[in-house]
Amino acid sequence: MTDELKNKIASLPDSPGCYLYYDKQGTVIYVGKAKRLKRRVSSYFNRVHDSAKTNALVRNIADMKYVVVGSEDDAFHLENSLIKEYKPRYNILLKDDKTYPWICVTGELYPRVFLTRKVAHGVGKYFGPYANQSVVRTLLSLLRELYPLRSCRFPISFETIKKGSQRVCLDYHIHNCLGCCEGKISVDDYGEYIRQVKHILSGELQAVADYLMERMQSLAAELRFEEAEVIKKKYQLIEKYRAKSVVVTAAEQNIDVFAFEPADNMAFVNYMHLRHGSVVQCVTFEYRTRLDESPEQILSYAIAEAEEQFHNEAQLTIVPFEPDFMSANRRFLVPQRGDKRRLIEVSLQNAKQYKAERLKNMEKLNPEQRTMRLLTRMQRDFRLSELPRHIECFDNSNIQGTNPVASCVVFIDGKPSKRDYRHFIIKTVVGANDFASMEEVLTRRYSRLLQEGKPLPQLVVVDGGKGQLSSAVEAFDRLGIRGKVAVVGIAKRLEEIYFPGDSVPLYIDKGSESLKVVQHLRDEAHRFGITHHRLRRSKGQTASVLDNIKGIGEKTRTALLKHFKSVKRLREASEVEVAAVVGQAKAKILINGLQSIDNQ
Repeated sequence: MTDELKNKIASLPDSPGCYLYYDKQGTVIYVGKAKRLKRRVSSYFNRVHDSAKTNALVRNIADMKYVVVGSEDDAFHLENSLIKEYKPRYNILLKDDKTYPWICVTGELYPRVFLTRKVAHGVGKYFGPYANQSVVRTLLSLLRELYPLRSCRFPISFETIKKGSQRVCLDYHIHNCLGCCEGKISVDDYGEYIRQVKHILSGELQAVADYLMERMQSLAAELRFEEAEVIKKKYQLIEKYRAKSVVVTAAEQNIDVFAFEPADNMAFVNYMHLRHGSVVQCVTFEYRTRLDESPEQILSYAIAEAEEQFHNEAQLTIVPFEPDFMSANRRFLVPQRGDKRRLIEVSLQNAKQYKAERLKNMEKLNPEQRTMRLLTRMQRDFRLSELPRHIECFDNSNIQGTNPVASCVVFIDGKPSKRDYRHFIIKTVVGANDFASMEEVLTRRYSRLLQEGKPLPQLVVVDGGKGQLSSAVEAFDRLGIRGKVAVVGIAKRLEEIYFPGDSVPLYIDKGSESLKVVQHLRDEAHRFGITHHRLRRSKGQTASVLDNIKGIGEKTRTALLKHFKSVKRLREASEVEVAAVVGQAKAKILINGLQSIDNQ
């Protein structure tokens, strides 16, 4: 750090503000906010940080500038503006650059209501934006079903109506429009429709429903039942829409809800705005993290983004945790239970759905990206020094020590490589000793790979707890590969992961992709091993007697067992019956052989 930079930091005020870091080329590389500038900026330079990325940022800082503001709120908004202006290399990056659709209600004599992606000042009032275009179209369809709104783009004024410049179109004849172009409906009556449309778009559905109910009852009292029936259908449509859009009945008129969902080097923040208990906006922001930003920092960026884009005035902001700034304009609430907690859960569900769709689309475009993300996650979860591109898993199979076998399954880049699967028949262990069997199999497997000069896996998984893992460690120590190959054990009961030398197991999140891969490995090893064990046991039970008779080959044994179904029925058959299947000579050899075995 240069003397000039030291002097700048020493003279920083203890006021709220924003700071900008520059590299040697004079490019802004980072923008941050602070409640107390001097304390925050000094913290970058007076210690070594846990994050390698933050250390890299500090090494690249050549100069610093700052802006003092009046409050933490002002610093919060200024930081958001500066990040958007300079797009610094080390700042979090908002990936969401979509243009969301709006619904515009024009300010004409007979206003139009339409969908648009461009906001032009002076045209009319805009409602939105909406994250989902299908929601906008459904809403417009509802409005047109409720009210006879004009859809034409003709400029209508009192002069054009007087001159008769336009004639009614098909919409008028099919009762979708009331003839605005010829003045067949008064400006006041049409204005009442527009007033109700604005109420609906603002989420104030209760006011519209109350008006329609009052109007329907008034018409019914006047015995105008046909007109009352038309109003009733509109009321039912409003109630049906309310049932879908109302999430909670809240005392507050306006509520902002935020939910946070992390991902590898990414984060998703869902924003919902409720008005009178109805969701009027629901958008998910996607961020690319750069400096291992905390969830609190990312949440504050999302709050600033929502304020900038939507300009909603919320009486209450519901969050999963407190953001990293205090606001004089917002009241934050972290609910633990009740309706407001359910709002967080609804918002989180939207964030998770967006995340799943986003990752799925990214993986379609780049399948290698999913593999790298999965392997990176496994490397972190299993404390590995390198990506586990090659993983092997072992399992033992026996019944009371009979026909003991073991299996080895191989995964390459997180997927089964079945041509590399191997079976082992236990040779040196007598009885049911899983620990000794595991040690034998691992010794045989990796001594052979070492002799043949083949690459070793980055990770070995043994099916079992501390006992099997200890046997694996002994085998690796004897072969001298303990430091070259990582080994873990997975216990069946609670899916806990054991590491060598650590008596406390690791409990990985049940939804984690890392755990799913290990479970798949374990299940594959068990399936592959038990299939081999059953085959050996079946052979031992059905063909062991016939194997010992000289002159009876494999084809003859197969033909006899296929015909008689079992050795017992074969023993009970006469020589004539056997001769009918394999011939007289073979029948004589078989009968004599069975008698010889029985006499032993």
